[in-house]
Amino acid sequence: MRRAAAAGPDAAPGPDAAVRQWREAAGQGDLVLLDGFHALKHALRFGADVRLAVADDPDAVRALADGLAPDVGAEVARLVRRAPLKELLPRVHPTGVAALAARPDREAGRAALGRLPRPAPVVVLDNPRNLGNVGAVVRLAAGFGATGVVTRGDLDPWHPHVVRAGAGLHYATTVDRVELAELPPGPLYALDPEGEDIRALTLPDDALLAFGSERHGISPELRARADHLVSLPMRPQVSSYNLATSVAMALFHWGGPKA
Repeated sequence: MRRAAAAGPDAAPGPDAAVRQWREAAGQGDLVLLDGFHALKHALRFGADVRLAVADDPDAVRALADGLAPDVGAEVARLVRRAPLKELLPRVHPTGVAALAARPDREAGRAALGRLPRPAPVVVLDNPRNLGNVGAVVRLAAGFGATGVVTRGDLDPWHPHVVRAGAGLHYATTVDRVELAELPPGPLYALDPEGEDIRALTLPDDALLAFGSERHGISPELRARADHLVSLPMRPQVSSYNLATSVAMALFHWGGPKA
């Protein structure tokens, strides 16, 4: 994806101009908040169109990039501008930087989800409730190379808290919210306590791996749609795993040696 050109540090606007630019851009409502250095770093690594980055101390952020992510250090140096973050954000990230980036094209993302054969599964989150858990799942999916993460229900998987928990790795995979009828093609494996032990199965690359919430599990309508019910090994009297833990176990099993 093409990134917007940014002026060099010598041409950088002052704090007042940076604050005005941020507020104008944020008011458009079509940009994603990248809260913290790691979200900015990952977004740049995976081709995000970052429009503006601001920091209380741009020099400190440039030094952080040089030390932790030299591969994007030059881009960070060009983008970051001085601005008082407390005037722009309700909570300032400990790394002292925030950015705004364009959300990836939704139609292109859906085309990628629907393309067969797929090299890796799609994770389906059925009515998730916790923003941080969804972000953790996106981070896992990016790390395992999953094709994408799709959610059902009213939670926005691009909510700023989800992007923060995902450390900007929404740009490393496809993330979308869909209806039941819009699920990508492929056999649906729904995680359910009554299902077959996952250790006895080989999960195909084109699988949809569906997970319910910790409290309610898979919804009846998704359960009825499932091609396979799958269970994770768990000690008796333990009620459930954390959502991200369940996703990690399933993806690890998928990525293991094939029978």
